[in-house]
Amino acid sequence: MRKSHTFSYNKLGDFIMLVNYTTKELDLLARIMRAEAQTEGDLGMLMVGNVVVNRVIADCYTFKNIDSIEDAIYQPNQFVGTNSSLFQASATTAEKNLAQRTLRGEYYYPATHSLWFYAPGSNSCTSTWYSQPLAGKYKNHCFYKPISGQCQELY
Repeated sequence: MRKSHTFSYNKLGDFIMLVNYTTKELDLLARIMRAEAQTEGDLGMLMVGNVVVNRVIADCYTFKNIDSIEDAIYQPNQFVGTNSSLFQASATTAEKNLAQRTLRGEYYYPATHSLWFYAPGSNSCTSTWYSQPLAGKYKNHCFYKPISGQCQELY
């Protein structure tokens, strides 16, 4: 069964929302963005948000049964940030505003079509991550997109 998401547009054709979400999920998204990329600034946090939203939209790989922001964040063995003290505290208004921007379709390269990211520390990005090609790097995070022809709903 294919995933079904509501895509709304305003009169100018801009996204209103990419996926349905609750107030709780907005807070969860803001918190995981902070926990995974606070040191990378607003743009880094927005890119983490892009990956989370992409996982909800994607109907491929291990994301076929991910139907909500909460599902994506708590999918086992995915986001190490869920174990961080940065994730435990409630999100600030500014962080929630960043999360809303990703939910409304604000995308940033190299996270535009990415489903994975990691921070390699002092090492450079590998050309693939779980056989998926490198989309690019932003500060300390490497972003990976699906193999060409896979996950068409992201394109």
